[in-house]
Amino acid sequence: MNAILGLTVTMVMVFGGYMLAGGKLEIILHSLPFEMMMIGGAATGAFLASNDMTTIKHTGGDVMAAFRGAKWKKTDYQDLLCLMHELLNVLKQNPVDIEPHIEAPQDSEIFKKYPKILKDHDAIEMICDTIRSMIMNFDNVHQVEELLQKHLESLLEENLHGAHALSRIADALPALGIVAAVLGVIKTMASIDKPPEVLGGMIGGALVGTFLGVFLAYGVVGPFAARVKSIRTEEHFFYSMIGEVLVSNLHKNPVNICVEVARRHAPARVRPSFDEMEQAIKGLKQAA
Repeated sequence: MNAILGLTVTMVMVFGGYMLAGGKLEIILHSLPFEMMMIGGAATGAFLASNDMTTIKHTGGDVMAAFRGAKWKKTDYQDLLCLMHELLNVLKQNPVDIEPHIEAPQDSEIFKKYPKILKDHDAIEMICDTIRSMIMNFDNVHQVEELLQKHLESLLEENLHGAHALSRIADALPALGIVAAVLGVIKTMASIDKPPEVLGGMIGGALVGTFLGVFLAYGVVGPFAARVKSIRTEEHFFYSMIGEVLVSNLHKNPVNICVEVARRHAPARVRPSFDEMEQAIKGLKQAA
């Protein structure tokens, strides 16, 4: 919603101010298709040439995420903490009993309670791999913690590929706008024998390229890149909370303390309150 609102405000303010100042849209509209073909086509070509298919697909998903917002909501953070609470209780009672859950999470009655988390490959992989490492190296706390930290760093870097790709395109757009403008000037110079009013229109059309390159870079693509980075960084807190719970457990803290440490790590906008978590955990115990 914010992305649509921001684009609307940008368009209205820029073109509205231009028209109120006496500018005419005809020359922009006349040149727009050709300039967009050159600038947009060159930017798309550069994007395809500089990224692999995985990053290209990832960026497409990132653009959609810029409109939808962050994937994880407040209820998802609460569900994650409840899931970790259940898993750690099983692990605490008997490490052998946790193995069926982490070896086949899709068949686990615990994981099935949280279908949205179960569908997320990164979250399930992190939970299962880390608990598996804890069982294999239970006495080596620092080794498991180091593996978890590297996993988190790798995941964040991968999730920011789309934002970095969009940022590079935003950096390139002003230069591509100049390329389009230069081509317009070349076209104008080839018609130097035309009347001044014709030449003025042609020069104005050439300058549309410069305008579009700068406008798209700083008014559209740049903000989208920043928005995507903000969303992916916020979403990463969800995975970091998994690490907070498990690391706290490695240091022999009680399960409730592990969950509380992770709860406080959640972003304020989506952080469940202490009372909400207490009620949710009581509901788990009653259901059991």
